[in-house]
Amino acid sequence: MHKSTSYTLQEAQKKLEHYCAYQERCHQEVEQKLRGMNMIPEAIEIIVGKLVEENYLNETRFAQSFARGKFRIKKWGKERILRELKFRKISPFNIKIALREISVEDYQDTLEELAARFWEANASRDVYTRKKKVIDALRYRGWESPLIFDALASLESET
Repeated sequence: MHKSTSYTLQEAQKKLEHYCAYQERCHQEVEQKLRGMNMIPEAIEIIVGKLVEENYLNETRFAQSFARGKFRIKKWGKERILRELKFRKISPFNIKIALREISVEDYQDTLEELAARFWEANASRDVYTRKKKVIDALRYRGWESPLIFDALASLESET
């Protein structure tokens, strides 16, 4: 038989402080974690309030960290980052701030590097299929179509 653990407000608060200190979290993740701990809505509200007050939970900081990380590590484009932040119920204001974390130069360089990599990976295919594969791969990662087409045009002119 599975015994469900119950937490006092202070225990849950401490647990969530560690949870937030380990890695940036959004409100949605914290609320989900507290629901998973069988905390009542009133307790969730109190704990989230205290986490915000004590700066363990900061939506702007989360959004900025998320955008930087997904761009740098997963090489996501702004559309994908925007979609994922919206899914996490991050405010449009914080999304705008988060996307400013990515410099125009880095963004362009990363796109060109990715486009070239996908272009080379599909070198054995006919030009139409090759282009489609590159476009699909970049769109999946959330890169904007006009930028993809520009990158492809410069790749084609090199060959």
